[in-house]
Amino acid sequence: MKLLENRIRQDGRILGTEILKVDSFLNHQIDPELMAAIGKEFARLFADKKIDKIVTVESSGIAPAVFTGLSLHVPVVFARKNKSLTLPDDVWMADVYSFTKEVTNHIMIDHRFLAAGEHILLIDDFLANGQAIEGLLSITQQAEAEVVGVGIVIEKTFQKGRQLLDELGVEVKSLARIKSFDDGKISFLS
Repeated sequence: MKLLENRIRQDGRILGTEILKVDSFLNHQIDPELMAAIGKEFARLFADKKIDKIVTVESSGIAPAVFTGLSLHVPVVFARKNKSLTLPDDVWMADVYSFTKEVTNHIMIDHRFLAAGEHILLIDDFLANGQAIEGLLSITQQAEAEVVGVGIVIEKTFQKGRQLLDELGVEVKSLARIKSFDDGKISFLS
């Protein structure tokens, strides 16, 4: 998606050798026009799939997931990272390690919002090592729901996330696929 790649080139900042900071438009401050375009693109890419719900992880996956849900006219469910007093005890749960925050989160979804037989599209902001999507896959398996695909806004192809999902036989569509951060420049796979 050229619009997204151009925005990454313009506003993305490389930290070290593995981290891309896109907080000015994706995961701190959000550009709603870009998110609308992302949602429409995911809807186009998964138009041939039966989708009952979109599932993501709080918080950075919520914006692209909501705009995708809007384009597909389906509800969006996000896995919470913290249990609140309002969240019941009967939840689907998985542990997810965050590379950028160096912490393991217990993500959870209330049983009421994910049911057996539902067709689920997973959406997330990044695919790097694959832990967040792996956690969502675990939760959907616990619920006996069927994952019909995974939509990723930005994929870092030099990390193992795609390989993990390919080995699991999961269809993945990424809008921007980064090949490397060589010499402080971002290069994309076509």
